[in-house]
Amino acid sequence: QVQLVESGGGLVQAGGSLRLSCVASGSFSSINGMGWFRRQAPGKQRELVASITSGGSTNYADSVRGRFTISRDNAKNAVYLQMNSLKPEDTAVYYCNANIRRQFVYDYWGQGTQVTVSS
Repeated sequence: QVQLVESGGGLVQAGGSLRLSCVASGSFSSINGMGWFRRQAPGKQRELVASITSGGSTNYADSVRGRFTISRDNAKNAVYLQMNSLKPEDTAVYYCNANIRRQFVYDYWGQGTQVTVSS
């Protein structure tokens, strides 16, 4: 079994910062790409916020570039999302995603963590 456990969400005022963490645990041989997605409203599609490859190459949604930073610690099987200059429109449930190799390669998701930005 593989689990992704997120932490770090919460309520913050506009302009503030939060740091999300996600740690993968269980039995696997390696982790390929990792990333953060968000769903801003029920029924709305989940969108990519940021992703990072095993080698450290990053990709960001236009809406967060320059404000958010994704990083990972391969030794800890962890990925982080530093969110600065938060805006009310960043309010969403944030999900961690990881592409993990076991016998085959599978996509795994965390349970989601709520981020609420008040104006």
